[in-house]
Amino acid sequence: MPGSRRVLAVVIWFVALMSIGWAPSSRIWRAAGVLLDLGAASQDSSALVERELSIPGRNGPIRARLYRLTDRARHPGLVVSHGVHYQGIDERRLVPFARSLARAGLVVVTPQLDDLADYRISARGIDTIKDSASWLVSRDELLEGSRVGLLGFSFAGGLSLVAASEPELAGRVAYVTSVGGHHDLSRVLRFLVSDELETPQGIEHGQAHEYGLVVLVYSHLDRFVPEADRVKLGGALRAWLREDRPTALALAAERTTPEGERLFDRLVSGRLKELRPELERLIMEDSGELARLSPRGRLRRIGVPVYLLHGAADNVIPPSETRWAELELEGSEHEALVSPLLEHVELGHAAAVFERVSLVRFMAHML
Repeated sequence: MPGSRRVLAVVIWFVALMSIGWAPSSRIWRAAGVLLDLGAASQDSSALVERELSIPGRNGPIRARLYRLTDRARHPGLVVSHGVHYQGIDERRLVPFARSLARAGLVVVTPQLDDLADYRISARGIDTIKDSASWLVSRDELLEGSRVGLLGFSFAGGLSLVAASEPELAGRVAYVTSVGGHHDLSRVLRFLVSDELETPQGIEHGQAHEYGLVVLVYSHLDRFVPEADRVKLGGALRAWLREDRPTALALAAERTTPEGERLFDRLVSGRLKELRPELERLIMEDSGELARLSPRGRLRRIGVPVYLLHGAADNVIPPSETRWAELELEGSEHEALVSPLLEHVELGHAAAVFERVSLVRFMAHML
């Protein structure tokens, strides 16, 4: 997080004053402490218990990690789901964030969403979130109360909203938070392909990040290259997404078909948008499945507070997705914040004190 600890200390003091009459001051202080903790150069884990879990799941065992204080007391629970990233629950930003939340007094479980770790958005992710939440609710020795919060980053934000809307979790969810998540997956994919933003105010133009487009091509590789090249080019695209260019180039060098040659040339030269007609057909063909993976039309079923946080300049999942979700939630308990402090799903930009205050206030809902 940019800025000095001195600036953050001023923010903490200012927020404490503003908190009078708005929310329990202890929540405000804990929220500010989480952000201050994330800005520290190192984290002290001596007050925490961290352990690996294997949670029973309908699609097989779920690898997960538990974070909690060493005090053996029961605390509120939170399931935190990672985004589209190959490191999954070991991702370098997720681990310190989970530790900070645990230090603030939460029992945190981070489940591995295997498909998202392999750059695929699927219903298995929803199942994993539901199974993890059900497991944590059942742990009376850990949990204070009978409900847990859900928090998802990026596409797991949208999947967490879907999970919270399903009858299976009725009475088990305290709130759900989406950070940089989608409202309509088809709409997001169309943006990645076309650079056209479908906002509540109409069509706008923005430059989509290459990352999302590479993920889309990777997940439909069978439509672009023959079987002979799929394994090597699949590995090359995975390495590209991991920013491991030498490995990507080495694997792609073994391609044997003209289709494979053309695809990798487009990737290297930043011309994947030339595949727009085929990608748009794929989005249309997958519309039913994409709707099942989208919270659009489901948000009023959730029945608990919904918190939506988005980066103002997010060019993977645009902030207009939060605006669409906010419109659907009108009349339901919710809060939405589009902040210049965030990039896609991480703290990244300097901003005015007011913006920092808004983020602290938002964080306080989860504590």
